[in-house]
Amino acid sequence: MPTLKQALFVGLAALATMYLWLFWRGLSRAAKSQTITPTPLQLGIGFITNFFDTLGIGSFATTTSLFRFWKVVNDRIIPGTLNVGHVPPTITQAFIYIAIVSVDVVTLTALIGAAVAGAWLGAGVVAKWPRRKVQIGMGLCLLGAAGLMLMTQLQLMPGGGAADRLSGVKLVLGLAGNFMLGALMTLGIGLYAPCLIMISLLGMAPTTAFPIMMGACAFLMPVASLRFVEAESYHPQASLGLALGGVPAVLIAAFIVKSLPLSAVRWLVVIVVVYTATALLRSAALERRAGSPVLEEAKS
Repeated sequence: MPTLKQALFVGLAALATMYLWLFWRGLSRAAKSQTITPTPLQLGIGFITNFFDTLGIGSFATTTSLFRFWKVVNDRIIPGTLNVGHVPPTITQAFIYIAIVSVDVVTLTALIGAAVAGAWLGAGVVAKWPRRKVQIGMGLCLLGAAGLMLMTQLQLMPGGGAADRLSGVKLVLGLAGNFMLGALMTLGIGLYAPCLIMISLLGMAPTTAFPIMMGACAFLMPVASLRFVEAESYHPQASLGLALGGVPAVLIAAFIVKSLPLSAVRWLVVIVVVYTATALLRSAALERRAGSPVLEEAKS
């Protein structure tokens, strides 16, 4: 009889198959009116962000910053592009870390399910938001992400315990926390840093956060992608660039590089993310004063 972990792998493979079919259908539809072949810049963004994501930096905040700096994607569809494009690299990460890191499978499965439920509800809302509302939401969430990165740099993160499972009240708190984090993922804030803090506060070993957060993202992002693709609230070309550039980056980071001194990189990310968040909030304020959203769409 298959174990729960084996069932997780089967479920992940089934979800990946569903996502690939959905993504291909969306790309085929988009190809009738626009180019979907990724540019070298889009592939490069996918490679760089997922390389550092595998090593613990996170990909959503950095991708948002690079998209805005190079004017690759219109602000309104950045959340959808992140959730659709980063799915293949994240699923690759999940297979690797669920296999090699020891964590209670019941706890892992429950927390993944809570994040998926949050993402399903969140994506249905965010996919329909106007540009200005997305700018405000992403700006505030990015400031929160920058704060979490700063806590990591200043070593203010909770140390965690040694447990590999949750039960009772702690499990309920973990489920509620991951539900909210799953919903926030659809707005473009990464789950990794807040999930690591939550897991540590609940007394689990910090290493157990890796299969939990990567597994949660691998299951919830295809679910969120369904909403974004159906609403055409994403950038097909840039999403494909993230996917194709990201998978080899994950494999290189996980099996060849494995670790790097990342302190200086994190400081740079904090600065860039704060700048991007401020720019998003400023754009939203300018559009409100103008009385109507800026009509220019970023195309590539």
